Amino acid sequence: MVNSEEFIKRIEKIVDFYSLTASSFADKIDVQRSSISHLLSGRNKPSLEFVLKIVDSFAEVNLYWLLYGKGSFPHKEEKPSTPTPMKASAKISEEKSLTKTNSKKNVEKVILFYDNGSFESYHP
Repeated sequence: MVNSEEFIKRIEKIVDFYSLTASSFADKIDVQRSSISHLLSGRNKPSLEFVLKIVDSFAEVNLYWLLYGKGSFPHKEEKPSTPTPMKASAKISEEKSLTKTNSKKNVEKVILFYDNGSFESYHP
């Protein structure tokens, strides 16, 4: 469950980070200004829609950090490590060695997915 007091502190941290007022923050996430006031005073609890509007409006805000305080703010996306591409001849010899080492199983298909959304399929 979300701790309301801690959640409010994280909202205030976002507002300070972007040098916004409560009113400009409300405008930025497209909610009524009174919603921010009621939330910051502890009168209301945040709705799921409210939380998602914050995450959608500010790229540096991580959902888990906002809800639970886990992670960091501003959130920095880590790029996944990309494997070093193999030469075609190395791929073929690797596929052959895979089929030789396990006589009960044979490689039927190898699919390589690339970060641009394309893929290649190999049939030994």
